[in-house]
Amino acid sequence: MRPRDDDRHGEPGGDGPRPPADGTERYPDPAERTLAAEAIAEGMGGAGPGEIPGRLCEVAVRLLPVTGASASLRGDGVPVQLCASSDLAAYLSDVQATLGEGPCLQAAETGGPVLARDLTTGPDARRWPVYAQYATAVGVRAVYALPLGNDSVCVGTLDLYRDTPGTLTGPQLHTARLVAAVMTVALMALPHGEEYDVQGGEPWLSGLAAGHDEVYRAVGMIMAQLGVGADEALARLRAHAFAHGRTAHDVARDVVTHRERFERDR
Repeated sequence: MRPRDDDRHGEPGGDGPRPPADGTERYPDPAERTLAAEAIAEGMGGAGPGEIPGRLCEVAVRLLPVTGASASLRGDGVPVQLCASSDLAAYLSDVQATLGEGPCLQAAETGGPVLARDLTTGPDARRWPVYAQYATAVGVRAVYALPLGNDSVCVGTLDLYRDTPGTLTGPQLHTARLVAAVMTVALMALPHGEEYDVQGGEPWLSGLAAGHDEVYRAVGMIMAQLGVGADEALARLRAHAFAHGRTAHDVARDVVTHRERFERDR
């Protein structure tokens, strides 16, 4: 990914990993890089295409001072969750998709890493107040989001969750970037039409696309029901999900299957 000025903190221009005061190198030495690469390779051993993102999330949790990890594909409006290392990580990924705010959505939009080092107070908590409230309520104090993609396109994000405030050191950020880079290669190298899971079931990426199409179909139905534009329809869907403690994808599924209908305000 192209370097950016906001490759530091939750808000452009904020604090982030800097060289130590003693002048030591901020990047890992060759031995550390080798250990990280070996751990990633070992974690992916024997994995099918659909398992690789999940395996890499687990590797990230082992290598870094984080308690959970998830990955999502970027979408127009609502990202699609690829995998998560735990129920907590999956929950926080869904929260951002439902709210439409958070460091992971910003990373997808800007194409640069977003390191929210303290969601309990300060700039990060103020930038994403509702998301910060949800995250801290379940014990997450910091979130680090790294884009998946290349210099011209961001296809999603690798999202890391930590239970204590703080940022990543230079070597830790380097390791996180390495995990994200390997995940990007795995996603982009996946042969079209051969993206089946190891059980031989539904095509993996096709299944994710179908879930995202469900949101678009629901938005279209809400537009017709309320006589509003696409942006407002998506906002209404998100607001309904938020008010009822559900995810945007769950509400979309109910709309598409006619279990949920939006009524015009009287």
